[in-house]
Amino acid sequence: MKSILKEFSHLFFPNYCPVCNNKLLPSEEGVCLQCLHKLPKTNNFNEPDNLAETLLAGRFPFERVATFCVYSKQGVLQPLIHQLKYNNKKEIGILLGKLFGKDLLGSEFINPIDFIVPVPLHPKKQKERGYNQAEIIANGLSEVTAIPVSIGNLVRSIFNPTQTKRTKTQRWENVKDIFDVLQPQLYADKHILLVDDIITTGSTLEACAHALLKSPDVKISIATLGEVF
Repeated sequence: MKSILKEFSHLFFPNYCPVCNNKLLPSEEGVCLQCLHKLPKTNNFNEPDNLAETLLAGRFPFERVATFCVYSKQGVLQPLIHQLKYNNKKEIGILLGKLFGKDLLGSEFINPIDFIVPVPLHPKKQKERGYNQAEIIANGLSEVTAIPVSIGNLVRSIFNPTQTKRTKTQRWENVKDIFDVLQPQLYADKHILLVDDIITTGSTLEACAHALLKSPDVKISIATLGEVF
């Protein structure tokens, strides 16, 4: 019955792929299959000392860093992230999270993880947007890997301006000391997978990591949908 209703709705209210603008088939969710096949995957979860790990090396202790795709302004991933963050297309975040999770499934990267922790938004920002895009991605990862998502412990306690168009130094100053962990013991002796949409300078992830390190003997790995270098 749900399938019939979905096809009926799609007939009169068709959806379009945000990348190529072609009409989506009823079986396609948020993105057409042709554009999904064009995603510039990094597959760097099998690559120690990859570009993302090199970017964060020496800034805080971490186990591994993986990114799903290369992000560029004219690339396939850019309009998908835009739709996810600003046009309420949560299904795109779930889909990309699931695809990333399928790639990671069974790997040495994902096997040790105890909790998936999305980078939090400030409550004011989340109320404006209606959801946290990092949490949506984390839910997609969790759906495939069966690793629980932990929210509400790592929090953004200070409302800060957007990171867009800021220099590396300005980005760090903008996020320094704005995150906190409410119950450090919850993550004690656990391996956390910190999840965000894009890694650019790594300042936000670094600030989150410094807060997570308040938990005794915590281990931190990082996963993002895109990398910008």
